[in-house]
Amino acid sequence: MTTTINGNANGRTNGAIADVGKAKDHVHIAIVGSGFSGLAMAHRLKKAGRSDFAIFEKANDVGGTWRDNTYPGIACDVPSNLYSFSFALNPNWSKSYSPGREINDYIRATAKKFGLLQFVRFNTAVEHAEWDEASNLWRIDTSQGPVTADFVIGGMGPLSEPQIPDLPGIEKFKGRTFHSQQWDHGYDLTGKRVAVVGTGASAIQFVPQIQKQVSELHLYQRTAPWVMPRSERKLTNFERRLYKYLPFTQRLVRGAVYSMLELRVVGFVKYQRIMRMIQPIAKAQIHRQIKDPELRKKVTPDYTIGCKRVLMANNYYPALEKENVEVITEGVTEVRENSIVAADGSEREVDAIIWGTGFYVTSNPGWDELIGRDGRSLTKTWESTGMESLLGTLVPNFPNLFMIVGPNTGLGHSSMVYMIESNVDYIERALKFAERVNAGSIEVKREAVDEFERTVMKRMDGTVWMSGGCASWYLDERGRNTTLWPGFTFQFRKACRNFDPAQLNVRDRDGSELVPTVGAGDAVAASA
Repeated sequence: MTTTINGNANGRTNGAIADVGKAKDHVHIAIVGSGFSGLAMAHRLKKAGRSDFAIFEKANDVGGTWRDNTYPGIACDVPSNLYSFSFALNPNWSKSYSPGREINDYIRATAKKFGLLQFVRFNTAVEHAEWDEASNLWRIDTSQGPVTADFVIGGMGPLSEPQIPDLPGIEKFKGRTFHSQQWDHGYDLTGKRVAVVGTGASAIQFVPQIQKQVSELHLYQRTAPWVMPRSERKLTNFERRLYKYLPFTQRLVRGAVYSMLELRVVGFVKYQRIMRMIQPIAKAQIHRQIKDPELRKKVTPDYTIGCKRVLMANNYYPALEKENVEVITEGVTEVRENSIVAADGSEREVDAIIWGTGFYVTSNPGWDELIGRDGRSLTKTWESTGMESLLGTLVPNFPNLFMIVGPNTGLGHSSMVYMIESNVDYIERALKFAERVNAGSIEVKREAVDEFERTVMKRMDGTVWMSGGCASWYLDERGRNTTLWPGFTFQFRKACRNFDPAQLNVRDRDGSELVPTVGAGDAVAASA
């Protein structure tokens, strides 16, 4: 099966697209994915009076990550009042931290409210996209046929392609296996012997839920996560009514939450001693909720908090102390027909294996199907350097392509929706600029990306992610943190709003270089 650009749908089925000219199905702007990113971009375009775009969605509904992840106990770890579009606050959240289904309902309702569903092409996976230099357009293979587009905007998100380890014998296993993102709700776990591999953000949420059902739960932990108490509560009817009839009150709360979370950056980026001052809170929870000294030792991390993603839960540790749960700190080395084998040679018979092993963040297989101006895929482009871009959105040799929340836009402290809307700001400015100068293509200069990367990596030095003493999915195989933004989110937004045409190579529709009459640093106004 060939992985598609916008998720784990079937492989390519259409072959090559027409050799010359536009396909019968042509759109000015093709948006890939209908999660927070794709819908934020679509809303901005529609608000500007545009209708010359389409959203290509592999599934039959909007929602992205929150549609695909339906595992038991799924919830957000960002406060509800901050985890929403700035243009569509939700006064009806049930809790201070929203359940996953509630977030998906919100996304769906927002798309309907703002008239965005009419632009979505459901059940249409983008399987291959290639830049046609001669025609100045993108040629796109989809599961519903060929499409061409002047611009492509990738809103797939970094947590879209599940990663399952390639273990010896995995194909021989006779039981049931599935990744947490692809939860098999048709499989009854009641009374089953279950192995859970991984102890990341998903696992700490679903483990307490399935522990109550299974007869045995064998939890394979490679590295213990830091787990902080989750200060969750139900929102009162009074709060919901206040937010509904006096929306400014919710905006005030939203601003306060945002400011409070931004303070965490100081510990992550500048002063790690602040993070070490927080560790006792997490340790206290371990000692309070776990009595067994051996289990305490297993689940206590040996690195600075924040080096890996900080998790939040109140029911995870109590679940681990139950009689039917075993925590194994040796990695999995083999899968047999009816069992799973750890690195120490110990074997445990199981009926099902649930992979809580994360996603392809720094090496997404879908990049193989995105081909730039020089004929190389995004995978090949980043093969020697790792992920790199300008502001997480522009990549050299990929004209008229924008990414939303690409390299170095991830967060360990606040809402990704804020970063998404920042990228949308930049893209809108770039599109307006391209149209104003009648450009056939715009492409970021190599030197602009190099300068941006040097700045980001310099700021990354000394952060808790680089010197906290752990290995994490934040880092690529070279040990570079190409995932997170090393600073305040308002700094990123300011950078996105300072659109600079001097950082771009601009060509007219005949391929000749354009020298715009806009000076370096001149910003193109957007409708934000």
